[in-house]
Amino acid sequence: MKHFLCMIALLASVAGGPAFAQSTGILSDVTGGEAPAEAESAPADTGALALSEEEEAAAEALPKVFEDQDEWRTLADRVGVAVEEARASTAVLGDLRSQLAAWRDTFLERQSINSARIETIRAQINALGEPPAEGVEDPRITERRVELSQKLQLLEAPAVLATEAYTQANGLIGEVDDLISSRESDRLSERVQTPLNPESWPRAGAAAVAATRAMTSEVRANLANPSKLNSFYSVLPAILVLATIGLILLFRGRGWYNRATRALVDRSKRSRDVLRFVLSLGQILIPFIGVLALAEALTLSGFLGRRLFQVVEALPILALFPIVAHWIAGHLTPLGLDQDRHPLLMTPEVSTQAHRQFIFLGYMLMIFGVMERLIAVNGIDPVPAAVLTFPFGLVIAWALYWFADALKPELDDASDDASRSFRVTLRTLLSRGLKIVAVVGVVAGAVGYINAFEAVTAPAALTVYVVAVMLLLQRLSVDFYAMVSKSENGAQDALIPVLIGFLLILISLPILALIWGAQWTDLTELWARFREGFSIGETKISPSSFLLFALVFVVGYTVTRLTQAALRTTVLPRTKLDVGGQDALVSGLGYVGIFLAAVIAITTAGIDLSGLAIVAGALSVGIGFGLQNIVSNFVSGIILLIERPISQGDWIEVGDQMGYVRDISVRSTRIETFDRTDVIVPNGDLVSNQVINWTRGNNVGRVIVPVGVAYGTDTEWVAGILKEIAEAHPMVLMNPAPSVVFQGFGADSLDFEIRAILRDVNYVLSVKSEMNHEIAKRFAQEEIEIPFSQRDIWLRNPEVLDFGKEGDADETDNDAGKGASATHAEDHPKQERFREIEDTAEAAEEAQDGDGDGDGR
Repeated sequence: MKHFLCMIALLASVAGGPAFAQSTGILSDVTGGEAPAEAESAPADTGALALSEEEEAAAEALPKVFEDQDEWRTLADRVGVAVEEARASTAVLGDLRSQLAAWRDTFLERQSINSARIETIRAQINALGEPPAEGVEDPRITERRVELSQKLQLLEAPAVLATEAYTQANGLIGEVDDLISSRESDRLSERVQTPLNPESWPRAGAAAVAATRAMTSEVRANLANPSKLNSFYSVLPAILVLATIGLILLFRGRGWYNRATRALVDRSKRSRDVLRFVLSLGQILIPFIGVLALAEALTLSGFLGRRLFQVVEALPILALFPIVAHWIAGHLTPLGLDQDRHPLLMTPEVSTQAHRQFIFLGYMLMIFGVMERLIAVNGIDPVPAAVLTFPFGLVIAWALYWFADALKPELDDASDDASRSFRVTLRTLLSRGLKIVAVVGVVAGAVGYINAFEAVTAPAALTVYVVAVMLLLQRLSVDFYAMVSKSENGAQDALIPVLIGFLLILISLPILALIWGAQWTDLTELWARFREGFSIGETKISPSSFLLFALVFVVGYTVTRLTQAALRTTVLPRTKLDVGGQDALVSGLGYVGIFLAAVIAITTAGIDLSGLAIVAGALSVGIGFGLQNIVSNFVSGIILLIERPISQGDWIEVGDQMGYVRDISVRSTRIETFDRTDVIVPNGDLVSNQVINWTRGNNVGRVIVPVGVAYGTDTEWVAGILKEIAEAHPMVLMNPAPSVVFQGFGADSLDFEIRAILRDVNYVLSVKSEMNHEIAKRFAQEEIEIPFSQRDIWLRNPEVLDFGKEGDADETDNDAGKGASATHAEDHPKQERFREIEDTAEAAEEAQDGDGDGDGR
């Protein structure tokens, strides 16, 4: 009885909601606060949500499902209070959100606790079956079902509570994100006095002077401090060394390094582009080390005050803007390079302009960052800060606009080359986007939306950096592939560099999102959603299940293809199956193997297809109406593979198409005609229509050679000659023997036919041609005449003919006034005579037209 009460209390903890959560402490309210006074004074009889004293005692007696649930409850309470009061800073909210995200990941993992054991017990319960609706069940089966149900509830409790806690953590994270997003929206939409208003300029000047005096006073105080001076003198040698190294690396290091690397690249015989790129990274490293040395020298002096120390501390990172700008400009906008060899297809003049504008943009970003740092450490008010930063932002927008103008492709840059067209398109989009951002940012800053101005101008400049680096890495992938494959000409069109380019785009997306204002927590939230997966009906698909499905399917697909290859090359050639049967067997095995691989992969990944029954039903209806031709061809393809009315290599005739079957797929069949063109015939046509298979089962076939002789020729003599010719041909079978048929009396000749069975009907045209040659030769030797048709010309009005008058036959219609029978003339003199008669008839027609008859009759 006590154990049964414990189970009731456990179920109540899942379904009881906040009332039981507050009584046991296992669950906490979403807001994390105390229960309202109205809830405390509510009547006791609240139905299913209220617990009896025995249930409460049983619930308290239950052990904790998780040892750290008290810690989770404390954090949930803190977050609830912070969200409700909305007084915590954004940094504190971000820290709380990070903790919530960690707990959410923990709860997501705990949802699979006891999953294997739960599946086993469920299978046992299903094996026992449902309780009978009528009659009495064996008490032993009933007792066993109850026992297993109780075990199942105990095992499911951790996963159920983990799911509830996961839901709570997810909800709290959403509330924190909404609060942070609301604050960010308010910040961007905040409007201060326009920096163009002269009334705010004295205030900004006074703030700048006050900040300068404050920083100067800190430096003077340090200079007047004897302990500071003693420390300075003790580290003076180190300061001098660091300052010297920093100055040399800044002003001379890049030039020396470029000359050294140029010599190394010239000595290299292979992979010069890859070596040049790798060595060019020193152009970033050397100046950065110089800035670090100078910053360290200033810090070691000890004379910097609190404010200047924070500025100098950020100086090396800010100095990366011009340093990287020099490096990018040297690669993407080189000086003095022809347009055809230019990375962005720029002319030398445009490349020089873009080179200078980009480097200038890098220096302005550094100065803008230093100014924002000074404003932050001195705590200058928003209006003076807007006046002080707006000029620098305006210069950045101007530099962006002119750099975008330099990026704009010229009219003659269009090309059919895919890579060239892509680069031109990228330049066009980037140019237009930067111009729009520059103009919109300046307008927003001029009317007082300084935060919005900074939120679009600086990210636009950083976007240029990211896009430039992605382009350089894409070029590096092409050069590296050319080095590995030893094929410089085909590397640009290879697949692997293209895939690397897509991967670089995917990597750049979160970077661009962070640049344009997205929080790191937003990205982690997307990743958490991705890990959580999505649900289709009652089926939940997560990345892990998808990867498992893909892995099992790829393994099954590979095994299927290897088995097909082994059968095709090793097993089936040693059997008595013909080529068509071997192909049908291999193709059928491929379809079955792929189907089994898909089923096994779905089962292994734990995807429940029963939840897709409705989708499958709708899909079946769609197949029945919209895809019936495809399904018909699919079924017909299976019928062709099983019945094999045609096989690969057969000579068939379908409609007006004749040729050899080259491939039978599941949807269509490819036929190669005698013109060496491929005809794709749907399988449904081969099954439902009439098909002539000339080589079904064997290659034996018949050839018919017609021939005519002149009247008066001995027919028996001709038949004997023709039979000798047929029997003498090596392709003609003697069983059954060839025959000669006297077909009848034609209009111009006595008609005969040679009918013979060939060993290989594929040579029917060659055999027919060789027999005709032999017939012509033998008939010439035996002086047997092959008649030809005669042609008679009938003139409707011969009385108007004037054989002494010349006519211009080219200007008359040579078809009117003539009648002819079906003829054939091969004798040259007769053809010449026919032309003379035609010319005479045309002259008569011209004369008749000249008499004014109009129609030549």
